[in-house]
Amino acid sequence: MTDPEFDLLDELYFVTPFRTLLEKTGLPAADLEGHLRTLLEQGLIRSFWPDPDTELAYETTSFGAIARDASYLASKEGLLQHNTR
Repeated sequence: MTDPEFDLLDELYFVTPFRTLLEKTGLPAADLEGHLRTLLEQGLIRSFWPDPDTELAYETTSFGAIARDASYLASKEGLLQHNTR
């Protein structure tokens, strides 16, 4: 897990929209999207769209279309890795 990914998990103890993550991390949008993709592929976070209560299964082909409109939350595995680092 990279430092930016660790910092992202810091912000994902609660469902958090992409825009809020942009503000809190200071990462460029494209970089943030890439880190979110990596964390989703590893099963360390979950995505929610079109609202914070509807979990969306990660699909590589459709992620780019909704990434900036979605919200994110650390998974149990993500929280365990974050807390043991």
